[in-house]
Amino acid sequence: MALANGQLVFYRMPGTKIGVSVRLEGETAWLTLDQMATLFQRDKSVISRHLRNVYQNGELVRKATVAKNATVQKEGRRRVERLIESYNLDAIISVGYRVNSKRGTQFRIWATRTIRDHLIQGYTLHERRLRERGVAELEQAVQLLARTLTNQAGVSQEGKGVLDIVSGYARSWLLLQQYDENRLGIPEKRHPAKVSINYDQAREAIATLKARLLERGQASALFGQERGGQLAGILGSIEQSFDGESLYPSIEEKAAHLLYFVIKDHPFSDGNKRIGSFLFILFLRANGGLNDATGAPKINDNALVALALLTAESQAQNKDLMIRLIMNLLAENTRSRGT
Repeated sequence: MALANGQLVFYRMPGTKIGVSVRLEGETAWLTLDQMATLFQRDKSVISRHLRNVYQNGELVRKATVAKNATVQKEGRRRVERLIESYNLDAIISVGYRVNSKRGTQFRIWATRTIRDHLIQGYTLHERRLRERGVAELEQAVQLLARTLTNQAGVSQEGKGVLDIVSGYARSWLLLQQYDENRLGIPEKRHPAKVSINYDQAREAIATLKARLLERGQASALFGQERGGQLAGILGSIEQSFDGESLYPSIEEKAAHLLYFVIKDHPFSDGNKRIGSFLFILFLRANGGLNDATGAPKINDNALVALALLTAESQAQNKDLMIRLIMNLLAENTRSRGT
């Protein structure tokens, strides 16, 4: 990512009051001939001769290391705009080696660090602006591109398949990036939970699930056997309140904590992932949070399996991150539909 055009940073030489204004652009630093003479404390003719040798010997390519910028100068009573040549960091370092100047090494260290810092800051600012525009705008842009290319026959059938995936899961890529970088926030749009699942209801539902799985040979007698009343504790924890206010007031928060606690706390001798997923779906259905506005499931079978496995393998210190991930997957418009 290129730096902003004409961004100036002042460099003061260590141990002196002498300094030069360094222009940062195109991921490098630029100085004029006069500035290099000031930096290296050499006559302009000396600097000019070294630059000429650098290019004549083929050490550097002039076109790639020299740029012309308009500069306003005062000449007598007139203000005149002239094109002044600037030399990039490669050229500056080459001259520094030739004049055998310690200042060349100092400047190289400073410039490298400054360029890196400005690139990071510029990327962070750019990334924050993108986030502030919202996911919806990103999805709209991707969908518009997909429609345009498809309608104009700009892609092959294979390409259309790729576009379908890119546009259909535009928000997924962002969520995955935010998960990797531990930047997932709590979704703004959440829905109040109106129905809770009490212990007796949960036990009855788990017994029904176990009976059906036993019929299919998909469970053992240990499936669903509770350890010391832990399930009651989990169900109580997601309904707890403080000063009359629920700690987890939304459907998304309660569902996420329910799935996480059942899978991670192992309240059963066997079947914790399956039971956690089952109660998760049961709770969402009871609160009308299972499907999105189009009637499609917010989390399909494969996604539920992946989410349960991811939760099971997650580290304890990543609990909050996992909770936020589940909540985001339950948020409205989890994936765009159609192109």
